[in-house]
Amino acid sequence: MGRERMGKTLYEKVWEAHEVRKLRNGQSQLFIDLHLLHEVTSPQAFGMLRDLGLRVRYPHRTFATVDHIVPTHDRTEPFQDPLAQSMLEALRQNTREHGITFFDLGSGNQGIVHVIGPQLGLTQPGMTIACGDSHTSTHGAFGAVAFGIGTSQVRDVLATQTLAAQKLKVRRINVEGRLAPGVYAKDVILHIIRHLGVKGGLGYAYEYGGSAVEAMDMESRMTLCNMSIEGGARIGYVNPDETTFQYLEGRPYAPKGPEWEEAKRRWLALRSDPDAPYDDVVTFRAEEIAPTVTWGITPGQAIPIDGRIPFLEELPEEERPVAEEALAYMGFRPGQPIKGVPVQVAFIGSCTNARLSDLREVARHLKGHKVKKGVRAWWCRARSGWRGRPRRRASPRSSARRGLNGGCRAAPCAWP
Repeated sequence: MGRERMGKTLYEKVWEAHEVRKLRNGQSQLFIDLHLLHEVTSPQAFGMLRDLGLRVRYPHRTFATVDHIVPTHDRTEPFQDPLAQSMLEALRQNTREHGITFFDLGSGNQGIVHVIGPQLGLTQPGMTIACGDSHTSTHGAFGAVAFGIGTSQVRDVLATQTLAAQKLKVRRINVEGRLAPGVYAKDVILHIIRHLGVKGGLGYAYEYGGSAVEAMDMESRMTLCNMSIEGGARIGYVNPDETTFQYLEGRPYAPKGPEWEEAKRRWLALRSDPDAPYDDVVTFRAEEIAPTVTWGITPGQAIPIDGRIPFLEELPEEERPVAEEALAYMGFRPGQPIKGVPVQVAFIGSCTNARLSDLREVARHLKGHKVKKGVRAWWCRARSGWRGRPRRRASPRSSARRGLNGGCRAAPCAWP
């Protein structure tokens, strides 16, 4: 009798469905379903297209937004920074020339490139997604295989709608149990990186699962997948489930009507099979994860809030030089408790944590309080706002705004 066929992971299923051919160097040429652009890594790529006399192969699969260079204090054009203004104008020109949908400043859909895809329903399970930004792994929260790529690869995807990539091993990371109050997805991923290391994911795609991950909302799953790259993994993903579907249903680019039910059946079939083999499996207990902060200059230099900064001799020898550099930079001393260290600047929002749910959680804790004198606090939201679902897009005009000053990179900001 022949060997019984083993199941497959979601990563394998998506890879096989998108593999155009194997290349001589051992890589695969993959078809890319969705290509997201922003103003930083696209100008040179479009310039290379012009030099080669090429057009964008599938403009309808490409979407662009202005992200990183939006001023924090005044979005009036022209921007005070002439380089930022020129980058915005280049993106406008390039998208107009090639017929690409562009979410400009006044569109109501502009924001952090990793956030607008999910919120508009562009990001869907089973897709291959590419963007010229390392945190493209965020989209894996929806069961997509999402690649952060460089400028020359942006050119390749624009020209061919394909990407040359090396197939990765898959590590299953289980987080089992129930998270304690005050412990969030950011604490979970910092805990994982602390134990596996900032290079622990090299050569791997991370599949997150377990009861604690299954209980997370989509915003929390996005945080996990977003920071996979900080742990060395190229890709992080979560198998799609009913939570995924509830988030996507009704969004502008999500399937509608009979196509919606068919899409859900197709997406469920993508889930990793129960007997799928993994190259590695790691399990963490949710109850053992505490609120976690980084004390140094890498995400791996993390400790529980009630912990202390390690002594150099407690660290692996290869980590000691970076730890010495971090101690000098931060002004900390070995063995120092992290609890009680005064906060000087509080930035609330990033491409890791800038969804409305994050800001509402901040507002809940800040209600009835003011920012302490001498502390500089900033907040930003990840996107200007699609108004099709008021319950999700309501502006966080709450105590989170009062007493905060600041700005952000992608959307209107709170000022005194």
